Amino acid sequence: MSPADDTTYEIRTATPEDAGLVEALDSSFTTATIFRVEMAENGFTLRETPVDPPLTKVFPEDEDTEAQEGRVEDGRPTFLALAPDGSLAGFVSVAYARWNRRLTIENIEVAPGHRGRGVGRALMSRAEEFARERGAGHIWLEVTNINAPAIHAYRRMGFSLCGLDTSLYAFTASAGEYALYLSKPCR
Repeated sequence: MSPADDTTYEIRTATPEDAGLVEALDSSFTTATIFRVEMAENGFTLRETPVDPPLTKVFPEDEDTEAQEGRVEDGRPTFLALAPDGSLAGFVSVAYARWNRRLTIENIEVAPGHRGRGVGRALMSRAEEFARERGAGHIWLEVTNINAPAIHAYRRMGFSLCGLDTSLYAFTASAGEYALYLSKPCR
């Protein structure tokens, strides 16, 4: 159930037959602010800054489509959120690493028409449940500094900044953006 209305979403593990749904999901976003990374001698700070006109980001095709193929391996599942009409409202792909007890959110996307309805939170809750089942100590993810809507959502879900990579996207279509790493304890 979502806070914005009474829509109930079904959360389930993806099957190989779901690959087409996952691949077709619109993951673009528009934002009126971004987080600028300001470097200092011994660290950095993030400063949320308005952008005018608003920035629209369309993610390029991922060369490694494994995360979008609806995989169901025990340690690397994808969970789907389905709307009552059966359409895909969103998905989250995760991977668990036993050596450091980390669950990585490899990809989480919510269809534009379902944003702000609790879909991302429901998917993240399912990912956290999966993490607890495996004994994860923390949950970790990476997000571009220009995805202010996602950063705000992750912070509301209890994630905090734990790192930065200024070169991750250097030789990609996202050159000039920075990777921010967020984590939260898995209780």
